[in-house]
Amino acid sequence: LRKAADELKSDREIVLAAVQSYGYAMEYAADELMSDREIVLCGVRKCGSALRKAADELKSDHEIVLAAVQSYGYAMEYAAHELKSDWGFVMECVKKNGMSLFYAADELKSDREIVLAAIKNNRRALQFAADELRLDLR
Repeated sequence: LRKAADELKSDREIVLAAVQSYGYAMEYAADELMSDREIVLCGVRKCGSALRKAADELKSDHEIVLAAVQSYGYAMEYAAHELKSDWGFVMECVKKNGMSLFYAADELKSDREIVLAAIKNNRRALQFAADELRLDLR
């Protein structure tokens, strides 16, 4: 898709086929297709960092962001602010990929239950906990 003509980058069927096999193809798709929920969901399932290219309204979509985080924990960076501070949503994310704690709201990095769920998934997530909690859990 990277070297495709612009009209192909705007063709929904071509872009959908491309992201189904290679999620990062979203990076080269036309911007107007980045609000297409099906394309974005397919893309982030294959390549979580492709969430960066999604339209803002889809960065608030629980299913899309959760799929991105499951594929790539650091995809939480591109999630809408309200999701990063939503306790229940962040809990779902850290259970799928503990590394998503890195981009969670600061107040949730001090939440013992969230941090424990994150490190249960990936012990390296402890480095992202608030200082006082990190020292307590070592």
